[in-house]
Amino acid sequence: MDEPTWAALQRLLTLAKSDTHQARRVANFILAWWNAESLGGFDITDLFAVDPRIATDMTTVFSWLARQSNATYPTEHRAEIEAIIAQWRPEVWARSSQPA
Repeated sequence: MDEPTWAALQRLLTLAKSDTHQARRVANFILAWWNAESLGGFDITDLFAVDPRIATDMTTVFSWLARQSNATYPTEHRAEIEAIIAQWRPEVWARSSQPA
């Protein structure tokens, strides 16, 4: 991942762990990337509901993803993303934390 994309992702992860309407939209974006089937998709109109700087960070990450030849996931941020799942999708997190 190039430096501008890495920096954008870091800002988005930090924001997604806060508790605002913009944070919820950023979390939706990140979680749709992580696993849209189980964590929900991303409504593209949410770009209209975030500050321009945040929308730019989201489009930076999206544009970088679009240039990858294979599916790429932010696995190095697994712990942060799991915290975002626990915060924004507690029902999913509860199911995934139960013994099989």
